[in-house]
Amino acid sequence: MKQITLTILMLAVSFGLFAQREVRKAIRQGNNSYKEQLYNAAEASYKAALTKNASSKEAIYNLANTYYKQGNIDEALKTYQQYLAAENTDPVKMSTAWHNVGNSFLRKKELKQSMEAYKKALRLNPNDEETRYNLATVQKMIQDQDNKDKDKDQDKDKNKDQNKDQNKDQNKDQNKDQDKDKDQKQDQKKDDQKQDQQNQMSQENIQQLLKAIEQDEKETQERVQQLKAAERKKQNENNKKQNKDW
Repeated sequence: MKQITLTILMLAVSFGLFAQREVRKAIRQGNNSYKEQLYNAAEASYKAALTKNASSKEAIYNLANTYYKQGNIDEALKTYQQYLAAENTDPVKMSTAWHNVGNSFLRKKELKQSMEAYKKALRLNPNDEETRYNLATVQKMIQDQDNKDKDKDQDKDKNKDQNKDQNKDQNKDQNKDQDKDKDQKQDQKKDDQKQDQQNQMSQENIQQLLKAIEQDEKETQERVQQLKAAERKKQNENNKKQNKDW
């Protein structure tokens, strides 16, 4: 009876190791495709890995990155959240995921949500200077947007006051009215130019930050892969120890 139980246990362990190897193989294929910027192929490989092990955090995270690279930001956000629900012990990995969530919201130009994601990333890893820079940039963009909205409100109030003055003074000399209209048009033109400059600054800020994000993504991916390689080495050593025990 003991011999039968031992045989079944050994078969279960062998099957589990085989499944793990298949998952690792699919992830490696996805990583190779990702490095070659073949994101459709990478997506297929990561999904294949998840069909064999739906709880593979590495496959989930890499799939989210692949969605991001393809510009499928909504799916990227959904998959990053799935990863964060699975990974709740490693603060560095969680910080990296929140950083990428911030990047995703920035791509959608949802600045306040991007800011909150960067804040969460920094709480988990206060030493991440890249996230700190992104947070400061987004906060400046939000401030510029708020200032622009305030200017619009002020312009509306100014136009209302001007209309009231025009109604009161409508019986005055026609030449004076024409001079006022000319001044108003000049003021409006200046306001429009100011708003155009602010819009241009905000767009330039977004483009500069997105370029910086794209440049840093490769380094971030390499750091993540190094951490994962270390984990796999440790797991392989543990597996070897377990095999020796048998």
